[in-house]
Amino acid sequence: MNSKMGYLLNAVRYLRRCSPVPRPSAPTSRHVVWTGRHRDCLDNTNCRTLFLNAFPSLRGSPLRFLSHKADAFGVGDEVQQEKSREAAVSEQAPQSSLELEKLEGDAQSFRVKAALDENEQFFNRLHTCACPSDVLDLASESAVSIKQFTNCLTTIWKLLRSMSDDQRRYEKRLVFEHPAFVRLCQQLLRDSRRMTRGDLVFSLHAVVNLGVPQNTLLVQTLLRVCQEKLNQLDNRCMSVLATTLAGMDEDKNVSALQAGLQLLVEQRLPSIRDIFILQNLMKCMGKDAPVFLKKKLEMAVLREIDHLTYPNAHRVFLGLVAMNYCSIPVLNACSKKIQENIHDAPYWQLILILEACHSLQYRNIKLFSAVADYVNSIVCLLDKRQIILFLSAFETLGFQPSELMGVLAEKVTEDSEFLDLKSFLIVLRVYSRLNYVPRGQHLLFYETLHSCLNKYLPQISNAELLKAVYSLCILGYLPHLALNQLLKKDSFEELMSGDLYKEKREMMLHCVRTCMELDSPSFMKPAFVPTEIFSSLVSVTLRKAREALLELLGDENMFRQNVQLPYEYRIDFEIWMDSDTKKVLPITATDSYADRSVQRLAFLFVPPSAFCLGTTHPQGKLAMKKRHLSKLGYHVIPVLNKKFQELTNEGAIEFLKGKIYSENVSPFSEVNLCDNN
Repeated sequence: MNSKMGYLLNAVRYLRRCSPVPRPSAPTSRHVVWTGRHRDCLDNTNCRTLFLNAFPSLRGSPLRFLSHKADAFGVGDEVQQEKSREAAVSEQAPQSSLELEKLEGDAQSFRVKAALDENEQFFNRLHTCACPSDVLDLASESAVSIKQFTNCLTTIWKLLRSMSDDQRRYEKRLVFEHPAFVRLCQQLLRDSRRMTRGDLVFSLHAVVNLGVPQNTLLVQTLLRVCQEKLNQLDNRCMSVLATTLAGMDEDKNVSALQAGLQLLVEQRLPSIRDIFILQNLMKCMGKDAPVFLKKKLEMAVLREIDHLTYPNAHRVFLGLVAMNYCSIPVLNACSKKIQENIHDAPYWQLILILEACHSLQYRNIKLFSAVADYVNSIVCLLDKRQIILFLSAFETLGFQPSELMGVLAEKVTEDSEFLDLKSFLIVLRVYSRLNYVPRGQHLLFYETLHSCLNKYLPQISNAELLKAVYSLCILGYLPHLALNQLLKKDSFEELMSGDLYKEKREMMLHCVRTCMELDSPSFMKPAFVPTEIFSSLVSVTLRKAREALLELLGDENMFRQNVQLPYEYRIDFEIWMDSDTKKVLPITATDSYADRSVQRLAFLFVPPSAFCLGTTHPQGKLAMKKRHLSKLGYHVIPVLNKKFQELTNEGAIEFLKGKIYSENVSPFSEVNLCDNN
């Protein structure tokens, strides 16, 4: 292709030299004149054949290119020579100039077509490259334009992004060692100010993601050029630049560009109609964006909410997480779109959505139920570890997918070899917090978990051992071998030595010791439980309950408030009743605790987080407290305080009256949880 272009240019130059324009004076030496015979020869020659076949002779003398039969005239023939020249000029000039113009136009068209063909061939070959080294080899074979080396860098990044971590590290090393990569970077540095806005931002994005250090001249130059051309960026380029800056460390150029980009986003928001660009800007503005800008982004998304698709709904979730901004209208719209298209969602996106809900403290029971039902329908296609990941995401939300937990419990019971230490600890945490015990096979399930724990005892750390034992104790199972190892002097001292998480570890150890005593088969229900009034004052959230009890029972001696029990347990209100006559008894210091006909009621006003989301099923800690208070002789009545506060005064009295006097009434019959949204 290059040789053909050379031939074409030489032909044009030759035609210019042979143009029959008369010179002011004729030389005294021998001359060669383009006669009519030679003109006819050129007219009858196929141009394509001439360009392709006759060009090599252009490197020699023009005389040889024309004809070896050209007439030569001596000095004595000057007059005849001038006459012949004038005749030739008068006859040749019009046709020769048109012919030259036509050839020059054809040459220009040929050059454009050749360049387009070469460019198309380059990009076709670029799309067939299977690894970054192939791209660099292609770039080193020919001169690469600005557009081409930008696409080379972008293609290298796309290929690396689709690789595994180990393969990506290996290929990156090959890229940085390849001589063509250095040449591309040098050309990028040299031509950065002549690049189009798209090539500029995509080149910066590729270079940064490939791992070129941020403090290099190349990256800093591209950042400065982006600052100069910031107002020229369209919405798409602005989105790409925002994505790039979000992954860079803070320095002067990055900070200046981020500040300018923030102003540009604020200015352009009313004109942005692309939901993809909006969610990307949400993600890139970050949690440090001003509140007014977050609100403007929210309104822009709501303006285009009718055009929302499932992929964009997923990305909007992540954008809100990045901004740390919980917009209930946007999240509700995204949740609806996700539920409608949940069968098209890959499992890892659903996990990201659940994690985003946790980060935003967004509780949508319909969404969680839809995800749980879908996962349960494809559970046979999922790996066991993928099921564990879903359960871990649900556990952080406090949502119990009972069917899915039952499936995994069955798989663990059948074969627990797939559980590594990390997966085993996740399973313990999930089942203990969500207080799930498989029906009919809970003992087998406990024994399987216990055997797994014993298997990992030689390699488990003391901190992990404490978490494992704590989880089993919450479920009411005592792993004796693990307890013996945990309570050894060395292990105990190590757990108490660090300041980090010390309070949490102390709480867990206290819980373990309480379970060792109260859940032991040898523990007997005490006839006398020492109690003390923790405080004569009640919190603001319990004043309504106290006033309702006073109105219902008529006297402060008929109940006690803020009662402190052994093992650091506390109950909000305590009421004594005659179990035979169903009559409330006054509580005095002289009453005998040995009277077994007295039934003690313990009212616990708890927050919504004490129950599994959307149900009246108590989570692990509340279930453990109920179990232990029952062993201390109390009938426990948990009350969802949030719903109780919403009752009128008359409704609160009727509610407590039903709890105290009615037989076989579920503690939650009048108070049900509902979707917070």
